[in-house]
Amino acid sequence: MSLVKKSLKPHSPEPIESSSRQRIVAGARGHFFAHGFRGVTMDDLAHELGMSKKTLYAHFPSKTALLEAVLLNKFQTVDADLGRVTSGGLPDIPATMQQLLGSLQRHLQEIQPPFIRDVHRNAPELFKSIQSRRRTMVEKHFGKVLGEGRKQGIIRKDLPTGLMLEILLGTIDAIVNPAKMMELKLTLDTALSTILTIFFQGVLTESYRPKS
Repeated sequence: MSLVKKSLKPHSPEPIESSSRQRIVAGARGHFFAHGFRGVTMDDLAHELGMSKKTLYAHFPSKTALLEAVLLNKFQTVDADLGRVTSGGLPDIPATMQQLLGSLQRHLQEIQPPFIRDVHRNAPELFKSIQSRRRTMVEKHFGKVLGEGRKQGIIRKDLPTGLMLEILLGTIDAIVNPAKMMELKLTLDTALSTILTIFFQGVLTESYRPKS
């Protein structure tokens, strides 16, 4: 049975401003991403955090609400880190690409297969929300790198930026899902870093491509 009983409409969860909420989100984040969320109960989290279930539910009325806060926190952190990489004039596009890859790998290593499996199987609406947010983030940060790289003659100009982004996003959607990653024996960070490495090598102009 789906853990999400009704469609998740876009909304802004309550801000994570209090120290208690921050501590709850941080604790839940570690458990959810490492073990999935089916096997993690609110009782487990309350015990781990040294607080009563009543206090936990006062901040988050359900495990789904807590999961949404965890994902919001994760996306905000990733977006901020990628933003630091892509801020400024981007004078060294190849170096920026490597920094983006490194930042994403560090973030994705936290997310283990049980979490992806649980979201995909039991919360399809939330999985779609993750895909949508991922698309927005890729378009925002990688679109900036591609656009600036075209101006500098580092990224190919024979391919429209929009098409390059669609190719990248389509490949990510096709491979970054539990069934395909299991078939290919890939972890999330390995799958995405491989996709991005191949993609970047393909969009660089010939003089900037790595020599074999």
